[in-house]
Formats: sequence, structure tokens, C-alpha cells
Amino acid sequence: MFVEPSHKRESQYPGTGWIEVICGSMFSGKTEELIRRLNRAKIARQKIQIFKPALDKRYHEENIVSHNDNSIRSVPVHSAFQIIDLAENCEVIGLDEVQFFDEGIVDACNKLADAGKRVIVAGLDMDFQGKPFGCMPQLMATAEYVTKVHAICMVCGEVASHSYRLSPSNERVLLGETDLYEARCRRCFNLGENAYNLIHSQP
Repeated sequence: MFVEPSHKRESQYPGTGWIEVICGSMFSGKTEELIRRLNRAKIARQKIQIFKPALDKRYHEENIVSHNDNSIRSVPVHSAFQIIDLAENCEVIGLDEVQFFDEGIVDACNKLADAGKRVIVAGLDMDFQGKPFGCMPQLMATAEYVTKVHAICMVCGEVASHSYRLSPSNERVLLGETDLYEARCRRCFNLGENAYNLIHSQP
């Protein structure tokens, strides 16, 4: 279980920053957990700022919205290094769908942490092919805290860690929700489109 570290205020304790990564498949509660941590920081009267990739407009132009319809105000950005300037006066920075940011996001997160800030990022650790997604391996390697959350397999009900694409598209970035993706366990992910019939036809 993840225990949130205490955050010493930057003005009194410079250089005590860190990175927290929340990762998992689609429908695993990543954004929900990100919002929860950020709301706790707000209650503690810490200065926070939240960012998301400008391309992600599935739920709202600006807000980060979880599958449970919880939301929090964010700033859409086109470049990772925009974040450094915009977060200058913040103590806690949240990033959602971090796998969609450009390659500079790893350096940006580390620079913010080096400056004494708490950086919390949430994103998919694997793409629809089950391969590491974008910047996530590097962020997980350099982070002080990594939390992997899980969904429920929509075929068999087991613990799910894969995002199975229902569309024939081979584009790596294809924004969608339950119309395009299912959370699946390893077995059902590997079985592919025939998984439901194969699993449920067994005696």
C-alpha cells in the first residue's frame, strides 16, 4: 500500500523534491488516485498545479476527469517544458496521461523534483500491444515512488494489467474509452478477439 510521504515546504527545505508514478492499464483508477493525492495536497494548503497533454480532450478541454466522473482543474500543454515555467511557484505538480507527452517530460519532471517539488504523474505503462509506453519506463526508473494499480478483466474477471484494443487500428495513440478498449488479464489479452468464446466455452 502506498503511504504518502510528508511534504516539507520548499521555501524552508529546498532540494527535498521527488517523483511519484501511478501506472497501470486503462480503467485501473490511475486518474482517480492522482486526483485523490492532489486533493489531499490542496487540503494541506499546498500550492498545486495540474497539467495534461493538450491532445487529450476526451472528457473536457481543461479538466482532468476520472472514469468515476471526479474532476480537477488542469492546464492543457503542448510541450513538456512549458510545465517548468508554469509550475515555478508550485509545491506539488500533477500530470495526467503522461505517456502522451513528448520526450522532454522525463527531464522536465526531474528538474522540478531537483528544485524541491513533489511531482505526481499518472499514465499507461503499456500500450495496446503490451509494450512499454513512451516515457513511462524512464519515469518509473527515476521515480522515488511507483504505484501500479489494476483493473478487472472484462472477459474473465481476473486482475487486469493490459489494455486490449477492440479496433483494428495499428496507430499507437488512439484516444478512446470503452468503445475502443477493454481491460484484460494476461491470458485474455494474449487470446485476443476470441478470448470471450474460448474462456466461457470451457466446462
